[in-house]
Amino acid sequence: MKGIILAGGNGTRLAPLTNVISKQLLPVYDKPMICYPLATLLNIGIKEILIISTPNDTPHIEKFLGDGSNYGIKLSYKVQDKASGIAEAFLIGEDFINNDNVCLILGDNIFHGNEIRQENLKDKIEKIENGEIGGLVFSYNVSDPERYGVVEYDEEKDLAISIEEKPKNPKSNLAVTGLYIYDKNVVEITKNLKPSDRGELEITDVNNEYLKRRKLSVVKLRRGFAWLDAGTPDSLLDSSNFIQTIEKRQGLKIACLEELALMRKFITKDKFIESSKKYKKGSDYRKYLDLISKLN
Repeated sequence: MKGIILAGGNGTRLAPLTNVISKQLLPVYDKPMICYPLATLLNIGIKEILIISTPNDTPHIEKFLGDGSNYGIKLSYKVQDKASGIAEAFLIGEDFINNDNVCLILGDNIFHGNEIRQENLKDKIEKIENGEIGGLVFSYNVSDPERYGVVEYDEEKDLAISIEEKPKNPKSNLAVTGLYIYDKNVVEITKNLKPSDRGELEITDVNNEYLKRRKLSVVKLRRGFAWLDAGTPDSLLDSSNFIQTIEKRQGLKIACLEELALMRKFITKDKFIESSKKYKKGSDYRKYLDLISKLN
């Protein structure tokens, strides 16, 4: 399975912070925002990842992350000239997907918890691979579902029943998060979509097509799991405070890409030590990597 991070858009809600820098390079406590969705893909076990961003922002993201070799993965980059909908990522990434299954994550979504790990998603991913299901959305219980896309789910049949975008009378409290897994048919489905009234290819329309085919399943992210959208000033601050609280309490970093790569055996310890040297001595991040090196 391949991965796509959609890190485009104008960052309008975060202006003026985004007037000179990509939203995905803004700090969420001690790391650029894009580290968090990339860490999620690493936790799922994905090693081939396409990052899609704007013409201005793509070079800066590539300068920060490089080709992925520091993390034992392969990163490639493509440009989205203008914001034309989340689903456009599958058209931009058609050659990259190349008949594989694909996981799409939005560049400002932060997931924290054990449920999104390769071993915990194994059964669902196998269902996609054998054709039992075609799409997988990740849902999260919220107190204000009318602000989100809302999914209704039949747990016995392991299938979604309905998805509504910002409904006035929600059928459930399960919001659809910015993480999706699809089979290879997603490209053809997207090609047949019509732009919405706002001129965009909507991810909800992709999900509804899988729903019509009775091929859309749901992962319910349960109590104790954290899903954060860092796309506004308030949510960016909340996300930073959350990460700070957990890291200070545990003494462990969230979305430390080098550590994840080492834990997943994507890189050797020698490569981990080599990668850590790109950070300045004396920085808290370098001190943490040096500590991890001694413990492993």
